Amino acid sequence: MTFNEGARGEAGRVQVQGGGGGSRGSKMAIGGGAGGIIVLILALLFGGDPGSLLGGLSSSTDTASSSTGLASVDDCTGTDANKDVNCRVTLTVGSLDDVWEQQLIKQTGTKYVRPEVVLFSGSVNTGCGQASSDVGPFYCPADQTAYFDTSFFQLLVDRFGSSAGPLAQEYVVAHEFGHHLQNQLGDIGRAQSDPQGEQSGAVRTELQADCYAGVWAHYADTIPDEVTGLPFLKPLTQTDIRDALSAASSVGDDRIQRASTGRVNPEGWTHGSSDQRQKWFAAGYKTGQVSACDTYSARDLNNPPALVK
Repeated sequence: MTFNEGARGEAGRVQVQGGGGGSRGSKMAIGGGAGGIIVLILALLFGGDPGSLLGGLSSSTDTASSSTGLASVDDCTGTDANKDVNCRVTLTVGSLDDVWEQQLIKQTGTKYVRPEVVLFSGSVNTGCGQASSDVGPFYCPADQTAYFDTSFFQLLVDRFGSSAGPLAQEYVVAHEFGHHLQNQLGDIGRAQSDPQGEQSGAVRTELQADCYAGVWAHYADTIPDEVTGLPFLKPLTQTDIRDALSAASSVGDDRIQRASTGRVNPEGWTHGSSDQRQKWFAAGYKTGQVSACDTYSARDLNNPPALVK
């Protein structure tokens, strides 16, 4: 998926954080709330060392994060986003804002509140404590912020075999925004109350975020930006959709377990299988409906109702 060249990011919308970056909101240790649980889940899934993360993710914010070395992303255009990963995240955020500002209140009656977005490198202080790049992209409910070290996207390709296509990266951003929607709608705590297993609340929470990413993709090339009058993104192609499905598949619990231990143990699942992740993204993309993403009521997570009708 490519951006319209005339698209422009909103100045100040995405923060580039370095030198300690401050945290806002309540602070949680690992397991001290939904934020900690989600960060731990991401560490386990994306290859971080849970032991080191437990030591690093705490209520303390005294440890400075490393300098990002990232330039400002305030002047990103669509042309920039088609070449530069940091600008790609920035304009994806703009597209997500446009879609959800229209669709969330229309479909649920809840007004969309923008999450904060931070690009970082190395480590970062958050409302959920300090986290390193090993955690991968994550959303912290305590400060309502999505955090991205964009070096993760290459790791997704090199370690997990994902497509390197743009929509594979944009899917990751949209997934984290899905967690913010869950926070707004009151569902994100279900991951903490039932954190592991094939039918767990954690798996259902992650699959729902995948579905919300699909809902965004459904509208991303049609809803115009208020400033330019153009959608941020050009029409999706089948290659774009394959890229997104590849990213969803690459971080399925079964695939990660098989690669790391040689066997699959559904009792340890936190995100769902590769097939499930692809199907729930597809359910959102096919329908464009938040209601199609009700993973919590789904009797069969292998077959989203929207795909079997």
